[in-house]
Amino acid sequence: MQQIPIARRILLGAGAAAAALPRRLRAAEKPIRIGVLSDMTGPYAANTGPGSVLGAQMAIEDFTRAHPGIKAELVQADFQLKPDVALAIATDWFDNKGVDLITDVPLSSAAFALSDLAKAKDKVAIFTGAASADITGPRCGPNHLHWVHDTWSMSHGVVDASIKEGADTWFFITADYAFGHSLQKDAAGFVTAAGGKVLGQALAPFPGTTDFSSFLVQAKASGAKAIGLANGGADTVNCIKQAAEFGIIKGGQRVAGLLFLIHDVHGLGLRQAQGVLLTEAFYWNMNVGTREFSKRYAARFAGVVPGSGHAGQYAAVLHYLKAVAALGTDKATASGRAAVSQMKNMPTDDPLFGKGKVRADGRVIHDMYLFEVKSPEQSKEPWDYYTLRRTIPAGEAFRPADQGGCALAHS
Repeated sequence: MQQIPIARRILLGAGAAAAALPRRLRAAEKPIRIGVLSDMTGPYAANTGPGSVLGAQMAIEDFTRAHPGIKAELVQADFQLKPDVALAIATDWFDNKGVDLITDVPLSSAAFALSDLAKAKDKVAIFTGAASADITGPRCGPNHLHWVHDTWSMSHGVVDASIKEGADTWFFITADYAFGHSLQKDAAGFVTAAGGKVLGQALAPFPGTTDFSSFLVQAKASGAKAIGLANGGADTVNCIKQAAEFGIIKGGQRVAGLLFLIHDVHGLGLRQAQGVLLTEAFYWNMNVGTREFSKRYAARFAGVVPGSGHAGQYAAVLHYLKAVAALGTDKATASGRAAVSQMKNMPTDDPLFGKGKVRADGRVIHDMYLFEVKSPEQSKEPWDYYTLRRTIPAGEAFRPADQGGCALAHS
């Protein structure tokens, strides 16, 4: 996927429309500053990275066009999938660069650190790239939200459908860090709850693993009917490619990408990805709203459509700016906790995810979708990759709030 650098932009609004705004907004001089902290060149870059920057940028443009009394600036950085680098950048942004909100962060261990930092500094973090369900479980907090997907929601639909089709024994190949462990834990829980068995696991070092042959040999030898890939991005793509080379798929074992997204499908190609079941929070070709946004997005991104994370950036930044408008810029920037509270008190509503809400634990809930990847013959246009198998209603799509271990859920 071609990556388009997006420089820091300052979006200013003024004019006659400002006269209709509340005085507190017209008088506000301090701009909102939003920082996109992402993986710009690594294994998660296609699903987050420059595309997430563009999603946030489009939200700022759309909102400030309608609310010219609010000023907003966007900054970005690549934290190289290193938690210490993420923490250093975020600390500098909060302390010295006037950043009010940090978004994306496609690394769960970095998200844990940043959620603590946001609480200590009374700033806001909205995670659209990190996936561990613990972000709104034991690691929940009053200054951060979790948007798009998590390890519970992504594994739930795929495991349920696979077991119903007879795949009742599983072996996991797992990225050896917080996200991978969380994804395997949630998926394995669904397997055993349905009466299935987990036959084993192989932990793959992250980042840096590109050869998964030894792990796939273990998975094949286990005789498991399903091999669950508790990883993501380029790692999932490499696993599926190498599984095909080893004859695992032709041999009858199902390979289940537990976090397999549209740009991973694109990187793999329909010939190899066809028939794979996956869960997504967003698909560009779902309805009029998703198609209209995706057309605008692709026109600015070399014809590449947005994925779930990119759409999540748009939705999250838009909802945050709505909260800023409701509170007033001064109050929203003075207290991140107040801004998060305001976001929880407002229903979410945007053309990409539809209507939803922010729960007390910080989990944003909306419908999820179980898709099957099309064959090359079934695909009729560029990026026409999915057949919808099932819509998972918001109330079923995410872990119940009282089961996550978040103290805020009981407050």
